[in-house]
Amino acid sequence: MIGRYRVNMAMNKQASNLESFSAQQWQSGEHQLVCVEKWNETHDVMSFRFQGTTPVKFHFKPGQFLTLLLEINGQKIARSYTISSSPSRPYSIVLTIKRIEGGKVSNYLADNLEVGHMVRALGPDGAFNLVDIPADKYLFLSAGCGITPMFSMSRWLTDTEMGPDISFLHSAKSNKDLIFESTIAQMAERSSEFKLNYILEELGIFANVGISGKFTDKQAGRLNAENLARLVPDFKTRTVFVCGPEPYMNAVKALLESLDFDMSQFHQESFGSFKGDSAELSAAKEQNTNTGDHLAANGFMLSIGDKSRNLAAEQTVLDGIEAEGLPIIAACRSGVCGACKCKVVEGEVESSSQMALTPDEIAQGYVLACSTKLKSDVTLEL
Repeated sequence: MIGRYRVNMAMNKQASNLESFSAQQWQSGEHQLVCVEKWNETHDVMSFRFQGTTPVKFHFKPGQFLTLLLEINGQKIARSYTISSSPSRPYSIVLTIKRIEGGKVSNYLADNLEVGHMVRALGPDGAFNLVDIPADKYLFLSAGCGITPMFSMSRWLTDTEMGPDISFLHSAKSNKDLIFESTIAQMAERSSEFKLNYILEELGIFANVGISGKFTDKQAGRLNAENLARLVPDFKTRTVFVCGPEPYMNAVKALLESLDFDMSQFHQESFGSFKGDSAELSAAKEQNTNTGDHLAANGFMLSIGDKSRNLAAEQTVLDGIEAEGLPIIAACRSGVCGACKCKVVEGEVESSSQMALTPDEIAQGYVLACSTKLKSDVTLEL
């Protein structure tokens, strides 16, 4: 019986391999994914590997993200996470997620998403990637979980090019907070032009087991002009990719500007600064800008079907849609993912981002609700 079971398992595995070989290429849109593996990267960071419910080859640009569509305690929530795997290894896709204290989604996924569970996802999306931002020499600057797009990009480059010229400088709180440490070190070992360094707020005691010293060492402190020039002397000749907490990205941008860096070669990930839940965000904005009778001083009227709401000058169309409880997916909240696309039927608006819209959609009146404010009374179609 055991032998027959093993034979059947082998046959099933062979059949699965044949199916994977002929897998369809993954297309942008909504997908049903199944979790096939789950593991800890650090004490508060976890990775989840997904495959399609039928075999697919995952096709995306290194650095892009997925938006998970979840229902938690009866509430529909969408969250965007960078794909940490590389399209050079196309038969599965990995999301790496950090627990956020009090975070409804990150803690829910860590505690409840198990192998065999299915999730819905939108994507891939995002202009922060190696295809839309070509370069010859790379400088990856990241902090915390902002390492995920840099990991995907590094894997892609080392898988597909001979000796890609990469300087990778990652900042973290301590040695125990280093995500993908051994895997990135192995990439650096295999590629002669891959220079890897770390800057740690708390240096502590550590050992680089099995690493021959391809990266200089782990520096104490924070990124500044001195250690940037020392660790990456030719940084002005490189195309810079930055991802991390918003204060980190702002500080890096200010630092490079102060060093007369050519900011046309500066690129940063722009989604993910919002860390709460959409319902909490709506409630906070309602409390600050509305007076209980749904009126806002010096505002304009937003009309959607039989719903109307007066919005203040600083409120977005998304604020009004969520305040009325109307169905909309708002994942990145930064005008990148395109999930909150809607159509202006009548009236004038001002948008800070059209990144996820095609020229035809713009011509038809589509806007991104999270990045659009009213300039007159507006009629909207979801």
